[in-house]
Amino acid sequence: MFSFRWANSSDLSAIAVLMDRAIATLQQPFLSPAEIAASRAVMGLDTQLIADGTYLLAECESRLAGCGGWSARATLYGGDHSTSLRDAAMLDPATQAARIRAMYTDPDFTRRGLGRMILTRCEDAAREAGFRRAEMMATLAGEPLYRACGYEVIEPVRSAPVDGVSVPLIRMGKAL
Repeated sequence: MFSFRWANSSDLSAIAVLMDRAIATLQQPFLSPAEIAASRAVMGLDTQLIADGTYLLAECESRLAGCGGWSARATLYGGDHSTSLRDAAMLDPATQAARIRAMYTDPDFTRRGLGRMILTRCEDAAREAGFRRAEMMATLAGEPLYRACGYEVIEPVRSAPVDGVSVPLIRMGKAL
């Protein structure tokens, strides 16, 4: 049903559309409208993942159904536009955790195991690169999936305020 491939620069517009749909729809049960608007300033597309070849796409009949990645860089979360959150330093797989990044499912494809499939492939790739642990900054909408996949809460946090509104997030980790 789903096919998987690593993203390239020609996928940028389709990824942006999927992310926008996912943020607008899937966050509604967890965030206020103001928090959803603020979340757009901290979530989003990080083209470094695509340049590094670590951003996975899931397609169904030529339609982008989901995406997510992993990184060997220090940035924990955020898109190209959230410059204060970015740190391109390379992590040491022997002592630091790989980053699970930018996991999104198109609302038309939720509840089919797609998030778990993408996450498993990203964890496998991080493990193959020598990482023994993974961490992420989860949204409230994603947290149930990550718990079910063995991630544990490290700490709840709030994003820096955007127009006076901060977004609740959860730093989570797992041994690989």
